[in-house]
Amino acid sequence: MAALKLARLPDRTPVKIGIVVLPELNDRLSAYAAAYAAAYGLEEPVAALIPAMLGAFLDSDREFAKTEKGPRYGG
Repeated sequence: MAALKLARLPDRTPVKIGIVVLPELNDRLSAYAAAYAAAYGLEEPVAALIPAMLGAFLDSDREFAKTEKGPRYGG
């Protein structure tokens, strides 16, 4: 079989990570979720926003990008 132009897709199996946050951060995350709902007219739970927030943070960290090896977060 000839090689396809599209490479094999990376592993997309979700990994569940549990975290504990301080009350102040929880309040800020809840406020962010409220701002998100106001901006987009769609309520999303904080737990659904956190992966995208972490991905955006990592994507915007230039120093980290210099050291990063391998595939990037896709979300």
